[in-house]
This record gives sequence, C-alpha cells and structure tokens, in this order.
Amino acid sequence: MGQDSSFTAQKRGAGGLPTSTTGTSANGRAGRAYGSLPRGRQIQKTFNNIKITILCGFVTILVLRGTIGVGNLGNSEADAINQNIIEETNRILAEIRSDSDPNDPDELTQTEINPNITYTLGPKIANWDKERKAWLQSNPEFPSLVNGKPRVLLVTGSPPKPCDNPIGDHYLLKVIKNKIDYCRLHGIEIVYNLAHLDKELAGYWAKLPLIRRLMLSHPEVEWIWWMDSDALFTDMVFELPLSKYNSHNLVIHGYPDLLFEQKSWIALNTGSFLFRNCQWSLDLLDAWAPMGPKGPIREEAGKILTANLKGRPAFEADDQSALIYLLLSQKDQWMDKVYVENSYYLHGYWAGLVDRYEEMIEKYHPGLGDERWPFVTHFVGCKPCGSYGDYPVERCLGSMERAFNFADNQVLKLYGFRHRGLLSPKIKRIRNETATPLESVDQFDIRRHLVHGDSGSHS
Repeated sequence: MGQDSSFTAQKRGAGGLPTSTTGTSANGRAGRAYGSLPRGRQIQKTFNNIKITILCGFVTILVLRGTIGVGNLGNSEADAINQNIIEETNRILAEIRSDSDPNDPDELTQTEINPNITYTLGPKIANWDKERKAWLQSNPEFPSLVNGKPRVLLVTGSPPKPCDNPIGDHYLLKVIKNKIDYCRLHGIEIVYNLAHLDKELAGYWAKLPLIRRLMLSHPEVEWIWWMDSDALFTDMVFELPLSKYNSHNLVIHGYPDLLFEQKSWIALNTGSFLFRNCQWSLDLLDAWAPMGPKGPIREEAGKILTANLKGRPAFEADDQSALIYLLLSQKDQWMDKVYVENSYYLHGYWAGLVDRYEEMIEKYHPGLGDERWPFVTHFVGCKPCGSYGDYPVERCLGSMERAFNFADNQVLKLYGFRHRGLLSPKIKRIRNETATPLESVDQFDIRRHLVHGDSGSHS
C-alpha cells in the first residue's frame, strides 16, 4: 500500500463537544468525576428551570389573550410581550444548540496528547465468545434465536441538538418512522441514539464505540445492524438472508473488484452494515478505531488514506476509508470473515433510484431488494439536518419525500390508503370499508408475504 499498514494513533484529550450525526457510548476515561454536580452547576440549572417556567407563563398569557381577549393589554404592550417571548425562545434554543456548558468541569481543557498512548475504545476484551456463550446458557429467557431466526438489533441515531435547518428535524422524524415500520414488520429490535457520549470519536466515527457498547450490553443479540440517519428502507417486504452469512461476521455492501483491483475509497459503504456479536468483531473495532480521534491524529491518518486509496480527496480520516484501508493492508487477518454483498441493495445510492420509482411500480414489486425495487435508499451527500451538503437542499428534500412515500405506501396499503403522489404527504382511500375486514387483511397484509415467502403483488 506504500505506507506502514500498522498505523499507530495517539490518545487525544477531549477539548469540546463533537458534532457527530449519531450518538456514541462512553469510554470510561480514568479520572473523570461521575459524582454529584458542583453547587454552582446546581444553582445554574435551577435558574434555567425558573427561566423556562417564566417562558411557559408568557406563552400561556399570549395564548389566553388570543383566545378570550385581554382588554387592558394595549397593542404596544402585547407586541413587547411577543418580542420578549421570541427573544427568550431564541436564547434557550441557542443554549441547547451550543451543546456545551462553561460551568461543566468536563468541558474544561484536558491534558495534552500523550504520544506514547494508542487510542482504544475501552479495556481489551479477549474471551468474549466464551463469556457470551456462558451468559446465554444461564439466561435462557434471552435467546439469541427468535422464531428460529438470529436476533437482530438495528442501530441508528441523530444529533442531540436541533437541526441547523428546521425542516431537517421533520425529515429525521420521517426516517425513524420508516425504520420503526420495517423493524416492526420483521421482528427486529431498534435503538435510536441521541447522546454524544464520546468526545474523541466524533463525526463519521461515532458509530464505532456505540456498536461496541451495544454488543457488550446485549449479549442476546446475534447481529448489530448499523444504519445511517439518512438511509431509508424502500422495500418493506425484503428480508435479510441471514443464513447466507453463517460463516461471516461482517456484512457490508460493496464491490470486490473496486476493493481489491482498484483500491477505491468507495469500494464499500459503511452507511448500512451488519456486525456479528463475537470476539472477531470486537477485535476489528479495536483495529479500526485508532485512526478516528479528532484533531491531529485524524488529520494525519487522512493523509495516509488519501495516498493509498484511489480517488480519495484530501480530507481527514473517515470511518469508511479507514475500514477499506484496514481490510486491504491486513487482508489475511480479516477478509475470510467479511461478506461483500451486492446481490441486493443493502446500500442504494439515491441519485440513481428516486427518479425511477414510478417505473418500478409499473414493472416490478416489493420483495426483490435490488435495482428493480431497492431494499435501502441511502441519501449520501445530503445533509437534511445540517446547513450544507453536496447537493442542493431542495433536491435532497424532494427526493427524500419521494423515497419515504414510496416506502410508506407499502405499509398504508394494509389500511386501505396510499399517498396521493410520491411528493404528497396527503393520503387517499384505495378501497372501501367492508363487513368482512379479515378478508382484506389476508389479501393486503404485508406480513402475509413475509410468512409465506410471497414477494407481493404489483403496486
């Protein structure tokens, strides 16, 4: 690869809150105080609560005035009250968005980087398979198989603060609704994380410590399935062929020729992938994480990745490039347990799909999962929650609306409704009520196709 494959990163002291798009789990740093809050902090929080109470009082007065009228409040006084409410609301939102508290001792400047310490996700775990097996045997009420299928936990998340673009919160709600629908239909558990619990692995890297923490906290789960907040299920019938991966521990969408022949930085996509809950996965996470700490470590690692991966722009290390580099430079150690999947769209690039939905509805049906009816549509390059992106925000939001409604129609069909159009949040009735409703359930229930293996019918 032209560089030392055993890149060594240094542990970096945290210096401010991250701006990641997902939550992470705690590192358990030595020396951090977890006791009661300092008296000054308690007083500050009390004042904040009082301020919020006063704000609620103002809002109540305003609502009452608008509802029943308050004759002794002149227009100028009412305008002043309205302005005060707006200013106070904006101030509180600014505090929330700041994601920091100057009185929090955790926010104070930490010690300098120690160049002799390699960053780790936590204490080294060396006997997880044996310990997990023993735990499962002693806790039969938490089986790793449910109805004969491996237990799967879908993991996703979004920032703890409001989106920069207000409409972004609305689309985050739509995306998590989409994921909940899919998980409900397929008997999959779901974790939606909103917390920043690790200050060093921010941004792209936030998923690594969260995945590790969930593995250790949920030994009953066989597969941890990570999915980015900007990815939607668009085939609500398709089901993961988990038996296909019995001898593998990592399932990720990609193309072997791009990976091994071209060494491309987009050969794999880490927006949607599955990790088996096992020692191998913990070891891979440990090997993957050292390029991730923000600051000089991540910047230097980015130079190595750009020098070794075809087509990669010059920017700090990201988790996707780092995984590709790791699998290429240590192929003998990892690749036997990695399944590079492209027979269906575990990750489907949105720009080539959303404009074809009408064609798909006309020619095909759900349950295929591939280019004919994509399993997952991933909005790479769109930042619905941020203030910037690689594509115009109007195009991204319109395309996300189409993808959501395309998927939602598959769920609404059971209830006798569908969206008026792929760009419309409004719905219309597609069949009349009946005195024999269970016949309609048998005919239209998406769950029937899951149980009987029927791919469904044309929409």
